[in-house]
Amino acid sequence: MAVTVLMVDDSKLARIVAGKAIAALQPDWTRLEAGNAADALEIVGSRHIDVAVLDFNMPDKDGLELAKELRALHPNMPIAVITANVQDEIIAAVRALNGTFVAKPVTEEALSGFISGAALRLRTAGL
Repeated sequence: MAVTVLMVDDSKLARIVAGKAIAALQPDWTRLEAGNAADALEIVGSRHIDVAVLDFNMPDKDGLELAKELRALHPNMPIAVITANVQDEIIAAVRALNGTFVAKPVTEEALSGFISGAALRLRTAGL
């Protein structure tokens, strides 16, 4: 099963950390990176993306706005929104989009539930 995950964060270091955690959990998954929402949408328009991991705090368009756009394009895509800004309103907004909230710092343990759930959803969908 070829799975492609898109990591979107304006911090290169944060993308590296998330990428390492995802690689440890799902070494066969292809990892793509974008530094902002515009680049992410360009990638989504040109490549098949199975899973999205989005930073909440980004310039121009935050992770929730990007998640709404991705959800409209791909209703069943597993989407995680990652932030150190742990507020009930943000958690509720992510869940309202059928997304997963993951608190920073990003670690294997922090991502493991989302990644294993995403893998199960993709297998169940026959991808």
